[in-house]
Amino acid sequence: MTIYGKNPAMEVLRSKKKVTKAYVTKTTLELIKPYSKQIGEVQVIDTVKMAKQFGDKTQGIVLEIAEYKYADLNKVLKRVEDKENVTLVILDSLEDPHNLGAILRSADATGVDGIIIPKNRSVRLNDTVAKVSTGAIEHVDVCEVTNLNMTINDLKDKGFWVIGLELDGTIDYREQDYKGKIAVVVGSEGRGISKLVKENCDFLVRIPMYGKVNSLNASVSAGLLLYQILTSRGL
Repeated sequence: MTIYGKNPAMEVLRSKKKVTKAYVTKTTLELIKPYSKQIGEVQVIDTVKMAKQFGDKTQGIVLEIAEYKYADLNKVLKRVEDKENVTLVILDSLEDPHNLGAILRSADATGVDGIIIPKNRSVRLNDTVAKVSTGAIEHVDVCEVTNLNMTINDLKDKGFWVIGLELDGTIDYREQDYKGKIAVVVGSEGRGISKLVKENCDFLVRIPMYGKVNSLNASVSAGLLLYQILTSRGL
């Protein structure tokens, strides 16, 4: 996997992740020197060659790393079992890597405990997600599960309330109680939450719309909801 851009690259290095190879320019070489022990090979190239090889948005630094590994959901749940307030985000068949990257960024900013995505019919962790997340991918656990509905039922058995975000939700998202252990479900672009997942939600909340457009980008909706959760908890 290739990571580029100063912020994403530096977050990779700060996380102590092993880097197979680093491509840098003379101006960015100093940035990676403190992390030389975790970098297998460093190649200094000029900006013209870098742009030709990797595009014009690298900001002078490109890292080659192994594919991102998904977190184990059971380990995440074990880690948070004694917390009074827990927030998990379930992404139901989200397909746009830009949306996933932006949601990771909001999740990191709001202290989300983990993100759950289905193994099939969903965007995976990739270089675009990493770039858009501006480093948040290094700090938020993303768990991959085979069956979302089974996972939701397991979470309920463990004391979680499941809250779906939908256009036709019956509760204004500002009026919902988010205290305790919750898992919020954000649907796919355009289609929203799938029928069976929606039926398995305990509550369905909506974000009121006052303009001409009747929907928000999935990552924008998720960001609004995550900050409302903080507000509801007095944070």
